[in-house]
Formats: sequence, C-alpha cells, structure tokens
Amino acid sequence: MTTQTPSSEPSRNDAPYDESYSPSCYIIHNNFEFCGYNLKIAQILGANLGVSAYVWDAGLALCHYFEKKNINFSGKKVIELGSGTGIVGILATLLGGDVTMTDKQKVLKQIETNVQVNVPSACRHRLQIRPLTWGEDHTNFPTDYDFVLGSDIVYSSVTYPALIETFRHFTKQGATIYLSSELRKRNGSLSFHEESLPQYFDCQVVDRLEDKDITLYKMTKIDKGSEYDLPTNDRNLLLTDLHTGVHPTSLSLTN
Repeated sequence: MTTQTPSSEPSRNDAPYDESYSPSCYIIHNNFEFCGYNLKIAQILGANLGVSAYVWDAGLALCHYFEKKNINFSGKKVIELGSGTGIVGILATLLGGDVTMTDKQKVLKQIETNVQVNVPSACRHRLQIRPLTWGEDHTNFPTDYDFVLGSDIVYSSVTYPALIETFRHFTKQGATIYLSSELRKRNGSLSFHEESLPQYFDCQVVDRLEDKDITLYKMTKIDKGSEYDLPTNDRNLLLTDLHTGVHPTSLSLTN
C-alpha cells in the first residue's frame, strides 16, 4: 500500500532544522508508506537545491516497484545517484541494503535530515551519504556494487554523457541498474533511453505508468570487449551517432 499525505503548511518544527540554512528556507513534509514503512520526507525549499528539493513521481514509482516486486536488498551493496530527498535510498536501506546515497554537495544536508527522521540508528551503519559529480569524481568510488539506483535523473541533455560514463563505471563488475524516468520530449530523454543507453546496456522495461509518462528500466552492461571501450576522458564519444552502425538493443516489457 502506498499513501501520500502532504503537510497542510510549511514548517520548521517537524524535522531537525540546520541553522546553516538561509532564513528564507522552509520545510514541507510529505508522508508515504512503502513496504510497510512509514516515511516522513522533508523538502527544503528556498535553499537553492533546484530540482533536488522535490519528491518526484519517478522516485515514488521506483519505491512502488520495490514494494510490488517484494525486493529485498539484504546483503547487497547499493549506490543511488541523484538521491535528492533520499526517499529511494532510505527505502533501500530499510529493505536491508548497504546503501551509499549520493548527490551534489549542497543537497547532502537535505538527505541527512531525512535519514535522521526515517532510518533507525541501529541501521545507519549500513548507510553512507557522499557527494558525487557525474563524470568527474565517480572513479573515487568502488565498482563492486550490486545495484545502482536512479530516479528522475535524466532531465538535462548536458549531463547525459557524464551520466553514461558514471553508469559504466559502477557496472564494471556486473551491477544491475534500476532507472525510473519521466520521459520528456523537450530534453531528449526518449532518445537517450531508446538509442544511447542501449549501446552500452541491456535495457529492459519492467514497468510503466502511462498516465505520467514514467518508465522503469532494468539495465545491465553489455560486454563488448575492449575494442568497444571508449576513452573515459572523452565524454563526447559516449553519445555516438546511430549512423555509425551501432544499433540499440530492442526494448521489451518484462518482469
């Protein structure tokens, strides 16, 4: 069962308040229930967090998928890209995972706020919160993760080459990616998912929310051998022209 109950008014009293926030900041809370866990998620507005300040439908769709499929991350190493409010990574932690939640440095306090409220202290040894800039410092992280999670992180075409480079790093040892995306025409996200990603990953559509244009993908790397490897310092090569003869893997709906 999934519930969402927005707070009636902005508040600073329902979650830890950090004095380093600007006086103009305010906190809005939403309550959610996934997998039997009641989550109280704070969105810190006015802190220059941009899109990271919000709980997006694609993130809720990924949480709902975990619930629907009875996903258990016990004993698994998980990394989340673009954690934002942290709702997906928090749920993965509660489902037993050893989770690393990542985002830009300025977003980490919001994640920490929600972790403090929702993750019992006895579980926090299985959770890390670290800054990560795609395509720049991803190599500071190990490659032995079992799962890579991302929700609504495909929103700006400027970031697509760096995102692919980062995905490729984290799947070197066979990690599975769960990517939940709202497909928007204006940012080229449809071609990114259907043409660019399949050049490097076996992409399966595992769920769709037709009314919200949200698609969930399960992806694993395609082992093409060294002759297909691209220089990691040349991100412009990551989004290759389909006319070169590299054809994307077909996408099919599967469980």
